[in-house]
Formats: sequence, C-alpha cells, structure tokens
Amino acid sequence: MQEILQQLEEKRAEARLGGGQRRIDAQHAKGKLTAYERLDVLLDEGSFEEYDTFKTHRCTDFGMAEQQYPGDGVVTGWGTINGRPVYVFSQDFTVFGGSLSETHAEKICKIMDLAVQNGVPVIGLNDSGGARIQEGVASLGGYAEVFWRNVQASGVVPQISVIMGPCAGGAVYSPAMTDFIFMVRDTSYMFVTGPDVVKTVTNEVVTAEELGGATTHTKKSSVADAAFDNDVETLLEVRRMFDFLPLSAREAPPAIPTPDPGERLELSLDTIIPANPNIPYDMREVVTKTADEGNFFEIQKDHAGNILTGFIRLNGSTVGVVANQPMVLAGVLDIDSARKAGRFVRFCDAFNVPVLTFVDVPGFLPGVSQELGGIIKHGAKLLFAYAQATVPKVTVITRKAYGGAYDVMASKHIRADVNYAWPTAQIAVMGAKGATEILYRSELGDPDKIAARTKEYEDRFANPFVAAQRGFIDEVIMPHSTRRRVIRAFEMLKTKQVPEPKRKHDNIPL
Repeated sequence: MQEILQQLEEKRAEARLGGGQRRIDAQHAKGKLTAYERLDVLLDEGSFEEYDTFKTHRCTDFGMAEQQYPGDGVVTGWGTINGRPVYVFSQDFTVFGGSLSETHAEKICKIMDLAVQNGVPVIGLNDSGGARIQEGVASLGGYAEVFWRNVQASGVVPQISVIMGPCAGGAVYSPAMTDFIFMVRDTSYMFVTGPDVVKTVTNEVVTAEELGGATTHTKKSSVADAAFDNDVETLLEVRRMFDFLPLSAREAPPAIPTPDPGERLELSLDTIIPANPNIPYDMREVVTKTADEGNFFEIQKDHAGNILTGFIRLNGSTVGVVANQPMVLAGVLDIDSARKAGRFVRFCDAFNVPVLTFVDVPGFLPGVSQELGGIIKHGAKLLFAYAQATVPKVTVITRKAYGGAYDVMASKHIRADVNYAWPTAQIAVMGAKGATEILYRSELGDPDKIAARTKEYEDRFANPFVAAQRGFIDEVIMPHSTRRRVIRAFEMLKTKQVPEPKRKHDNIPL
C-alpha cells in the first residue's frame, strides 16, 4: 500500500514538472510563471482540486507516441477565490508550447460543462502556441468544441480570459467570446495572423507587440479590458474583479459589508462643476466619491476615455457604472465609447448587476470619419443595450444632456427607473449658442441681440427644471447627497420585475 501511495506522489510530482525543469527555467527567464504557479496566485491557498492530471494525448503521428506528458499541456479543475468557487484552466507552455490537442480541448470542455451545470464562473489562463500541428483537424475540432461551449455559457456564467503568453490564430476566438480579457504587458499577445504571415501577404512589417500586444489591444482595438505589468499583478487584479461578480445569472451579485456609511454626504461635489460650462472636470472623482470607500474597478480604462465603465459597490452591493468623462473629447459619444459602454451594459443586465449612469454629454461626435465609420449603428448599440436592460437603472445628470445623446444615456424614456439631476444640469436639444444661431439666424449680424437671445435661451433651458416639470426627471438633488440618494433608490428597486415580450432572441445592431 505504501508503495502505491509513493507511486501516486511521484506521478503527481512529474505532472507538476510539465515539460521539465529546463523548460520551467526558460519560462521563468521570460518573467512568466508556470501553469501551476499561476493557479497558486489566483486561487485561495490549498483550494485547488485538479481534474485529469494524468490525461495524455492519443496522437501517434510524427513520433508523438514517444512524447507523452501527464496533463497534455493544460491544468484544469476548480478552486475558490475569497471562498467563492470558480472553475479554471491554465495552459502549460512548457508542454508542446501549450498547444491545443484533442485531449487538451477535452479537459477544457469538461470544466466548462461543469461550470454551466453548477452555475460557477470560468477563468482561463491562456499561454499557447495554438493548434497542435501534429494532430491536424482533430486539434481544429477541439477548438470548435471550446468555442461552442463559450457561446452556450455566455450570459449563464461569467467567463474571464487572462492572456499570459501567446494566443494566436483560431485560439483568439475563445477569449473574444468571453466577458472580460486581461493581458500582461510585454509577455502576452493576441492576433489572428502573426507578423511573418502579415509581411508575406501584405508586405507590412510589424512586430508582435505592435500587432497584438497588450498596449495595442487595450488602447486601440479594445479587444482587451485591461493590462498589467506582470503575472502576479494581473492575477491579483482578476481576484479583485471576481469579488464584484455573481457566480451565475441565477444569482445576485455578492454583498460585502462596508464601514462606509450609506448616509455619507460628500460636500466637495457641490463645487466640482465649473461655473464655465466649457471647462471640464473629472467625472472619475464623482464616481469614486459616490462609491463605497472610493473603490472603482474600471473596465477598458485605456480605451475610449470619453466614457467610464466599471464596477463599484454601494452599501456593499455591486453596481455597474457608466459615466461620460468631460476630460476627454468633452464627454461626447462616438463610435468607440458607444461600443464600449453598450457591451458593458449588456454584461450587467445578463448578470443581474444594477446600472448607475452619470450623464454629462454634449451630443454625438460630428465628423466624416464618424459617419463613414457607422456612428449611427454603433450609437444604436448603446441605445439598444440600455433599452433592453431590465436590471435596476438609476441615472444622475450632472451637467450637459443634449440632443439624442440625452435619450441614449439611460433617460426616463428608455425606461430608466429613477432619474436624478443636479441643479447644474442642462437638458436641452442643444447648447444655447447653437440653438440661438438657428432660431435667430436673421439677427446674426447683431452681436448684442444674439448675446441677449443666448442669455434668454440659457435662462429658459440651461437647467433641469423644464424636464422636471414634464416628469422626465424624478427629482433635482443636491450633489453632496448623491451617494445617499442612489443607495436608497437601488434599495427600493431590489425587487424590480419586468415582463418581457415572447421571442426567440433580439437582433441587436451589430
């Protein structure tokens, strides 16, 4: 008996070595952790339960029968993050470059099936050279099996992808269909075709970092939601975000007790709006001063900075935040910001996360490039997402809410539940200057008359009270009371139920 137990320990030790000490050393030399080390950081100590530790590939071509490694290049199982369960897979680059074989895919598919069945999130740590060429179409079939499960799990359990090395070719489409993607700067990259293929086909010379590095995908393409400096920081930030999320669509987000009183007043908000409507202020400050303990986990911070998206807690409960940012492009809505916010609102609605919207929007960004780029269709994505969402929705208009952008940003008309405005709010079809120039075009030659007309328009419309008279605004509130008012609003909306029309599924403007 003792001998058998010893053999088991030896086999487990062999599995943890992956492709061997030399390859582990090479992984460390690149500043990367091994598959098991990453799970040690991500999961609570001692919580990991591994599945299929000794599973190996079945390929006999190209001398593969003599190359067998326990686990076949991916570590799978489940563990806990701050006591809450999660299914995980961690690709092992030391075994065949982390390439995906038929059995490698089967291991991933098994934990994804269990995750959907049990209502538990999935986190994938990707570090792979792609399909295992020796297995040909069997490897491609394995990828497709994973893709299919990504789609089946979408909106059922949260899916998080962490790119911690190469992720190329067909492999990129699994992370692309998950809810969040995080990358590691300088050691991770994603692209459909690599630099060599690009050079051959299009004659463009580009590095892997320029083509698919963390900076490219967080700032330009918006494929990734955030990037961090190393494996450890990235995994710790994933742990931090995980605490905001529910385990599945069957559950409410977690409530974490906070010492920050719900009745707290923030007097500094009474003076945050500049007297000159053309001077910006930092909306991030409004968000953090409203949140429990100033904790704001931002999503896509480096992309489309004219809108903020992310998670906060209010009185311990998770809330998704969407907020126009006047510091960037005056907070206008454009193609990138509409796509960014629309995707985030849809995630919140899928997983029962209430949405808080801070509005300071002068309109949609004008320009030929925006129109030719499809601002109509992309703007409609955000509108569709808000109108479709049935979670509790609370809106606070801090300053400008002009034109169609007022409607889009969770207005009462697309069924936001509670709409507040600060006394500094200006709700109108457009700004006073533009409106005056249209209404009194015949008087444009007389600056004094135009100035008087502009002042008249401002006095009439540059305030929240016309909208409040119509019932489009539920209450004009003092800025310092924002935290208390939105907490109370969400508390009242906890039991919200909305009947939905019978249909197979909607057809969002993609």
